[in-house]
Amino acid sequence: MAVMPPWLWWLVIAGILGVGEMLTLSLLLGMTALAALVACVVAGVGGGLLAQLVAFVVTSGALLLGLRPVAHRHLHQSPDVATGTDALIGMTGVVLEPVNGDGRVRIRGEVWSARATIDGQILEPGTSVRVLRIDGATAVVHPAQV
Repeated sequence: MAVMPPWLWWLVIAGILGVGEMLTLSLLLGMTALAALVACVVAGVGGGLLAQLVAFVVTSGALLLGLRPVAHRHLHQSPDVATGTDALIGMTGVVLEPVNGDGRVRIRGEVWSARATIDGQILEPGTSVRVLRIDGATAVVHPAQV
């Protein structure tokens, strides 16, 4: 029975850790899998067991303390720029057709169906309004404070 070379052991360890990372998405196992690949390279070029272990420990520490916090922060932050209908929240517009239950407003150059936030409130054409939210294709607006 043939004995597996050390680099192959490190490759198997890296594969197992990589699969574990895919299942957990913790970024912890993935960083140690990369360190195992570095140890695999060290073993492949003829480094001894001590060199392999040092490569694994140092690379693991560097990745876990240096790269993981940055990667974690980027994966869990919300986008800085609002897009789509979210970008319209807080924008001002102008009433084109009377808003009394429903009407039309111009927001950032686009014409939107609109309704007032208060039932029965009438917003006359020319009134400046602020968008509170978007419900489907309808902007929910209230008079803008000047």
